[in-house]
Amino acid sequence: MDVISSAQNPRIKQWAKLHIRKEREKAGLFLLEGPHLIEEACRFEAPIQAILLQDHIEEIPAWLDTYSARSQTPLFQTTAQVMEKLSETKSPQGMIAVVEMNRQVPRNLPEDFLLLMVDRLQDPGNLGTLIRTADAAGFHGVVIGEGSVDLYNGKAIRSTMGSLFHLPVWNADLAQFIAQTRSSYPDVRVIGTSLEESKLYNDVSYAGPVMLVIGNEGSGITENILAFTDENVIIPIYGKAESLNAAVAGSVLMYEAVRQRNDR
Repeated sequence: MDVISSAQNPRIKQWAKLHIRKEREKAGLFLLEGPHLIEEACRFEAPIQAILLQDHIEEIPAWLDTYSARSQTPLFQTTAQVMEKLSETKSPQGMIAVVEMNRQVPRNLPEDFLLLMVDRLQDPGNLGTLIRTADAAGFHGVVIGEGSVDLYNGKAIRSTMGSLFHLPVWNADLAQFIAQTRSSYPDVRVIGTSLEESKLYNDVSYAGPVMLVIGNEGSGITENILAFTDENVIIPIYGKAESLNAAVAGSVLMYEAVRQRNDR
């Protein structure tokens, strides 16, 4: 295992730039922090360029040793100073990976697919939670629209708890994506969340191929995307709360879709 001991090492300087969205997109790389997330990335064959271990870790975990040998991914031993330069958390966990972004859209979807689409969602915790819930509910992918928070924001990644590597997640122009999908799947239905011309969320059918849209936390779905929706739904509020958190609302809708399908 090679050693990188200085925070001034050219590689470290280059990787430290990945804290900035523009630099991540330019390089096509992002940083992944902590043993749990890195193990999930390894288990699901994410394209990892390098993994750094802090020098207090005396023994390489078996799963990491196996992955490195199989994939030829280089491992580097490094110092607390280097970890602090690369980490976004107050207490670095002693393991950081440099990972390639996923830029591929799945070619084939099942006939009755379920996709979650997010339109201008701003909170990284909400995005990560929605991806994690989509994974748990058995959705077939998450499409992130333009104007949304960066998928590879550190908080968003941590909030996915590894689900980022379990199902396809990609960025797209939502209007264009909907139009293209409809040309391939004429029966697909787009279900949005809006107060206008809406039904209760459990009074619509989620049968067949469905794309479920969650909008911005404050202003909801944009007008140009609402123009594509076949139906809009609301979740009733029975207490005194003004509204539901976007991630909570999306989770309720995803599980309603799955509940209906399981009941059939």
